[in-house]
Amino acid sequence: MYTNTAYLGTPHEEYVDTTRPLMVTSAGYYKVHTSPIIRTERYNGWQDYQLLYVSAGKLHLHINGTVKIINEGNMLLFRPDDPQVYYLYAKDKTETYWVHFTGSEVEEILEHHGMPKNNVIFAGSSQDYPWLFRQIIQELQLQRVNFNDLANINLQHIFLLMRRYLNESHDLKSETLHEMERAKHYFYENYTKNIVIEDYAKSRGMTANWFTQSFKKITKYTPVQYIISLRISHAMNLITGTDYNFTQVAAAVGYDNSMYFSRLFKKHTGMTPSEYKKSKKT
Repeated sequence: MYTNTAYLGTPHEEYVDTTRPLMVTSAGYYKVHTSPIIRTERYNGWQDYQLLYVSAGKLHLHINGTVKIINEGNMLLFRPDDPQVYYLYAKDKTETYWVHFTGSEVEEILEHHGMPKNNVIFAGSSQDYPWLFRQIIQELQLQRVNFNDLANINLQHIFLLMRRYLNESHDLKSETLHEMERAKHYFYENYTKNIVIEDYAKSRGMTANWFTQSFKKITKYTPVQYIISLRISHAMNLITGTDYNFTQVAAAVGYDNSMYFSRLFKKHTGMTPSEYKKSKKT
């Protein structure tokens, strides 16, 4: 088991502070691949709030006398006194991020962000979530100037992403949402390759037309447009952050033809690669 945790007080302390609107008190990451089982058994809950994200594998939640399997892409929101009884098994290769928080205006903040009253919230598999949780952990560990404020901002950033996801996908089934998040992750990891949308859809048991329509409903892009946007975004970073020439940049993001890449880059940014590079130097 690998853990990365940070606390304002001592570990496992119920840290409650109502002198501030919102305050993050602890955060962590668990990667359960070796320990047979990790148990959390707070039958009477805690006095603070906890947000837990399942980023890989699954979590076994005991609630109302039953066991509910919480899969990747779900958030668990525990309010004060909510029973917190769940188990992580090594065989599931589970990875979770969590944050505890308190404050005088937490309920108002949760309501503002449209957080539902139920414990389990499907929030998608965006790679932004782990990054934001890691930022919170780091702020609590280093405790540099304004670390409390930055940790709070990152937590509210998570709430905002959840709110956006819930608003954009309220009319879609959770299975569909999960498939589209899986596709986004696959495209992010493989955008430099020649991805054939028909082949990808078939490999996931979907028709290309249904997959394209569902993907666009959630992201506002077709799969092809989404892949191009990833390539252009990464090309912009390479142009400004490396010494690659434009042929090398084109190849690095998946284009063998540098002239085609230049035309595509201008279509999406309004500038040629050379114009874009020049604009960032002025």
